[in-house]
Amino acid sequence: MLRRIELEILATVERGDTISELAMKLDHSESYLSRAVGDLVEKRLVYTERDGRRKCVTPSDSRAVEIFQDLVRQYSHIDFPELLTGKALEVLYYLDQPRTVADVAERSGNYRNTVNRILKRLRDRGLVGTDDSRYQFNGDFDRLHKFARELVHHLHRQRLESVAPNGTILWRDYDEFLSQTETEIEAEKFHETGLARFAAFDLQFLLTRHRYYLYSEDLEEVSPVELCCHSLLIDDGSRHHSYCLLLLSHVDIDESDLREQAAKYGLEDEIDTLLRYLETQGAVDSDRLPEWDEFQKLAADYGVDPLQ
Repeated sequence: MLRRIELEILATVERGDTISELAMKLDHSESYLSRAVGDLVEKRLVYTERDGRRKCVTPSDSRAVEIFQDLVRQYSHIDFPELLTGKALEVLYYLDQPRTVADVAERSGNYRNTVNRILKRLRDRGLVGTDDSRYQFNGDFDRLHKFARELVHHLHRQRLESVAPNGTILWRDYDEFLSQTETEIEAEKFHETGLARFAAFDLQFLLTRHRYYLYSEDLEEVSPVELCCHSLLIDDGSRHHSYCLLLLSHVDIDESDLREQAAKYGLEDEIDTLLRYLETQGAVDSDRLPEWDEFQKLAADYGVDPLQ
């Protein structure tokens, strides 16, 4: 997310500092500082401008920068850049409530040993404490979680704006986000989802003027279970519920995988309702789901057998 040198710059820089002044404060070479500042400029966390022959650095007005600099000023005795290197920010991102090491590890996709080591280091410095094996922030150090969340949102916005300036983020996680745009995105790591993606599974629906993309650094393509979850995030109305029912009836899915993805997106209840609807042939009371005979007619129109 951010290297230690980048965190050191954000912790130190004051409006109008020059590269040479920052290099002196942080005891690094000017060339090294200049490259790190360039990386922060690209992320829009600082800005630079020329003052004669000098290049001056100014922190951006990003909420993430504001939170971080306030913490550094208030707790100047804590070496935040050292504490927040590696996977620390990712762990803090998921510490939105008291959680066990296992819970944070599962949500972040990191090894338990890694999470335990990070949380122990934060506990030793008094930033977090434990109650019944659950870690939680002490005092107002929950601002570290807010910093991680704001930083992730800020960087996701930069990624989206670089390919779709008018795009909107509908959902986000530490290293993924779901976006809505009015233009096609062909950039690496952006994977088309939403109604257009149903065609890959032989379900062709009338498209709207919006397009939808999942940004993910690890994903190769959007699977049916992910598509189902994305569709409900995009629109939780009756039409998209019916589309998801068609998809779940038409392709082979791993129910445990579907439920795991539902938990990731906070859609456990919605997905459970869809599965019960299919299992009971419509014996579910929901104004977002069609009557069973209506769904059978819809399924027949698309060549889908809901009883298969």
